[in-house]
Amino acid sequence: MLLEKSIINAWIFARGGSKGLPGKNIKPLCGKPLIAYSIDVARKSKYISDIFVSTDCDDIARVAQEYGAKVPFIRPVELAGDKSPEYLSWKHALEFSVNNGIRTDILVVLPTTSPLRTAADVDGCIDHFVASKGSDVAIAVSKSNHHPSFNMVFRDENGHVELALPMEQKIARRQDAISVYNITTAVYVTTPNYVLSTNSYFDGNVTSIVIPEENAVDIDTQMDFMLAELLLKKRLHENNL
Repeated sequence: MLLEKSIINAWIFARGGSKGLPGKNIKPLCGKPLIAYSIDVARKSKYISDIFVSTDCDDIARVAQEYGAKVPFIRPVELAGDKSPEYLSWKHALEFSVNNGIRTDILVVLPTTSPLRTAADVDGCIDHFVASKGSDVAIAVSKSNHHPSFNMVFRDENGHVELALPMEQKIARRQDAISVYNITTAVYVTTPNYVLSTNSYFDGNVTSIVIPEENAVDIDTQMDFMLAELLLKKRLHENNL
């Protein structure tokens, strides 16, 4: 697959409901609504052609359009509940694209919850996907500070704990264990054909790039939001923005 001949579209999936942090997708973060950071990073990418938003919320749609994204439909209610798998919304968006003549060779999904990812992270993931022959999906991961064989446990109703993933040979330091990585929500790169023919992005061959921990903050709670705000202010100060 040649990048210069590929139509690469970004989709941002942002439903209106959020129990962990109500209204988070348009909650102001350092002066901009959260969704604006995903739109801005897509606009800075050297590969992405168009930016689309799938949402069930008129307010999110309005803000997304104000920041330059296209909102070609309002997502059906049945795809916007707390228990609705987002992958079904990916399928819905791609089916809409096919039925309405929107060509997409490579799909880039940019969740709203990763405002600290950079255009270099996004373009690096696209480059890696194209270069990784036989891979169906590329994602971004970050080095984990916790390890299921050292400091992560299962806990029963009595408070008893056991290692989440015991190793045959006990280790005394986390550094001696094999490296593990956190899946981030920074970027997902795949193809429409793959999404439309599977039920999960992990159904096929998944490859990855590693991004810095500070770029990988995933906002789900108020504490996450406060951390992202602190790191973003630091970044803006360092860049005199």
